[in-house]
Amino acid sequence: MPKRSDFEFGGERIAPGTRRTIDLPVSVLSDHTPITMSVHIIHGRLDGPTVFVSAGIHGDEIIGVEIVRRLLRAKNLKTVRGTLIVIPIVNAFGFINHSRYLPDRRDLNRSFPGSESGSLASRLAHIFVTEIVARCDLGIDLHSAAIHRINSPQIRVSPENQKTLELANVFGAPIIMIAPIRDGSLRGAAKQLGKDVLLYEAGEGLRFDEMSVRAGVAGILRVLHHVNMISGKGIAKAKASPMLCPSSKWLRAPIGGLLRNFRADGALVRTGDLMALVSDPFGEREHEILAPFDGIIVGRAMMPIVNEGDAIFHLARVKSVQKAEGAVEDLNAQLNDDPLFDEDEII
Repeated sequence: MPKRSDFEFGGERIAPGTRRTIDLPVSVLSDHTPITMSVHIIHGRLDGPTVFVSAGIHGDEIIGVEIVRRLLRAKNLKTVRGTLIVIPIVNAFGFINHSRYLPDRRDLNRSFPGSESGSLASRLAHIFVTEIVARCDLGIDLHSAAIHRINSPQIRVSPENQKTLELANVFGAPIIMIAPIRDGSLRGAAKQLGKDVLLYEAGEGLRFDEMSVRAGVAGILRVLHHVNMISGKGIAKAKASPMLCPSSKWLRAPIGGLLRNFRADGALVRTGDLMALVSDPFGEREHEILAPFDGIIVGRAMMPIVNEGDAIFHLARVKSVQKAEGAVEDLNAQLNDDPLFDEDEII
């Protein structure tokens, strides 16, 4: 069998059967401090696909960084087929400042595919697309809710893309969201290059959530096994089929005031169920927020202080509340019992 070629990246060569972290130059701060994008590459001895796993496109969404840390410790990655490219922190500027944005106040995930001579966000997007996305067959991008919100573990896929829908089912998160591609997003830029990207959303900005982390690690390993990159040893299949949600709606505060929330993220609601009350500080006005349809809460606000029009609940439609309930319960049971997550592994 002929030997695989070295993987060339950032002016360096990674030999087959080795792994290395390479710092890709991005920019220099005003005080002359260099900023890089650290990329970990596992180059297998045998042929296979090239896949990237990225986190921290929004600097305050740190849960993906923890997912990546645990992923890189997985024993299954000792014998990778193909090449795995892992970027734990894409937006180092935002990560350092605990901010969603870059110093130019731009959202990196609205700046793709970027430009070599554009704004700071545009330049970073351009580097990521040309150096990472263009070289891969598949990507898995990790996100959480913005600060003061929380998301239930979910995979978002593009409409009418059967390949990503299949991979989303393999991933095994309890919820699959059919989500249109937004202008300037990484998914949009990848689609223009003919590349597929799974988007995992879970947890809260600037916080860790153990269930969300476990679901993310297990899901990535399932996908890597499915595309024949790693062995399936110790990787449990999802006990229940994910709940496919064809659409969703944000429910917003009817007035400003104090929010009393009666439903948690991941909760199932039926049409007409009382989800929350918003009251003015004097108790003179009180408005109910009712479920407009049968659904599952895939995201919600965490702050008890709201302004009129603030997003309170992200409600996804479900065809069967009972089926969705079973999927969420089975996921919780699986993550608690999964041999991948012995206490010795979570350090």
